[in-house]
Amino acid sequence: MLDVREVTKKYGKNLACDHVSFTLEPGSLTVLLGPNGAGKSTIIKSIIGFLKYSGSISINGLPNKSTQARKIMGYIPEMPSLYPNLTVVEHMEFIARAYKMTNYKERINMLLDRFELSDKKKKFGDELSKGMQQKLNLCIGLLPDPDIILMDEPLLGLDPHAIKELKNYIEEMRQAGKTMLISTHIIDSVDMLWDRTIIMQKGQVRANVTKHEIDGAGKSLEDLFFEVTEGIEKEAVSSSSLSEEESSSSGKDEAKGEEA
Repeated sequence: MLDVREVTKKYGKNLACDHVSFTLEPGSLTVLLGPNGAGKSTIIKSIIGFLKYSGSISINGLPNKSTQARKIMGYIPEMPSLYPNLTVVEHMEFIARAYKMTNYKERINMLLDRFELSDKKKKFGDELSKGMQQKLNLCIGLLPDPDIILMDEPLLGLDPHAIKELKNYIEEMRQAGKTMLISTHIIDSVDMLWDRTIIMQKGQVRANVTKHEIDGAGKSLEDLFFEVTEGIEKEAVSSSSLSEEESSSSGKDEAKGEEA
């Protein structure tokens, strides 16, 4: 289980995450939605242990930055970070050894086959196209077969075949009882089976509901997303307009008082 409690993260004066809290149950697939700048990447990087923050995050009751927790977590970042002087297969072997995996070659070959990288095994990281770099990024994150996996915009840059293959693999992991958190700002990409959605905006959780609850309300995920995010924007505009009207009215009253 992944438990996030009152996590707050600032970059200077910018409040990227504002008392964010949620819990992911074992074997669930949660979609993290939000417009650009909502705080999605920040909360994922906080969970994986890359950032300092206030609040608490635990993995199966263990602190998220503990060695035991990190062994069962996987992370696929939005932007691949590859070693230019390592080949595709060397990247995979490096990760396998870092996780002290045994009998890993068959799994490496399976992942490279599924994401059409088998013929690129000897290519260096900086020789790959952006799409192929993202495929390798996926293979690296999936290789250790983690119990809890975080994916930040995993579909960006993928070709249609790779998108289909990744969605199939996500469903296979879901059936295997893995706990997954997938971040995206592209609602159309969320057509796989999922259990819960968390919608963030301006660093806060604006909605945390199950698919069953959305279906029961007769809404689509897109309906809920725009209802939550655009409703908040309209409230902000309305409040701003009201403040301006009050200020204008106050100024007129003062002027009348001076005339009297």
